[in-house]
Amino acid sequence: MAIGKRLNKAREGVDREKLYPLADAIKMVKERAKAKFDETIEVAINLGVDPRHADQMVRGVVTLPNGTGRTLRVGVFARGAKADEAKAAGADVVGAEDLVEKVQNGSIDFDRCIATPDMMPLVGRLGKVLGPRGLMPNPKIGTVTMDVTGAVKGAKGGSVEFRVEKAGILQAGVGKASFTEEKLVENIKALADAVTKAKPAGSKGTYIQRVAVSSTMGPGVKVEPGTILG
Repeated sequence: MAIGKRLNKAREGVDREKLYPLADAIKMVKERAKAKFDETIEVAINLGVDPRHADQMVRGVVTLPNGTGRTLRVGVFARGAKADEAKAAGADVVGAEDLVEKVQNGSIDFDRCIATPDMMPLVGRLGKVLGPRGLMPNPKIGTVTMDVTGAVKGAKGGSVEFRVEKAGILQAGVGKASFTEEKLVENIKALADAVTKAKPAGSKGTYIQRVAVSSTMGPGVKVEPGTILG
């Protein structure tokens, strides 16, 4: 009941049918983020794609200019010099066969997974474990790479992976309620720019159709799609 009352109160002043300019929407969301923890600010973008078709999949990674406000644990599958490079760059977990065994036994101590190309035959065995969690390394989003230092520092520095879901909706955390409005606006525009650049050839009609922002415990606020670009 307490949660319901709080959410209803937070919804006061939010016209659920109105599209707000991005800056106004962010201000409203921040004002309503009243939880006892620093709520994550999330954006949901409804795209004009059907991801069931391979030529309409939207996926990528973007480094947010102001970070995410979250500290990611990074795991790296690498050997030799590349393993040393990963450790030096700040990776939390580094290994080869030993790390594969740990993951197979249910120990996943990382939020982002990176691998060097030569490790993929080994890491491929973990598809059923890492795939459902969205952790499987993928060259398309820069997590299968020889640039281990760049990938680790990117993950630690605020890079966000994005992927459209079955219904054509893409969701991502873009910062914390404690961020300034300006920083959140910059982060959302950076994400929107990356999503726009990832527009698939198979997409027809209006690409970015609907947008909404919200905090972890707060109501969603609809945004004018044009205001998240540029």
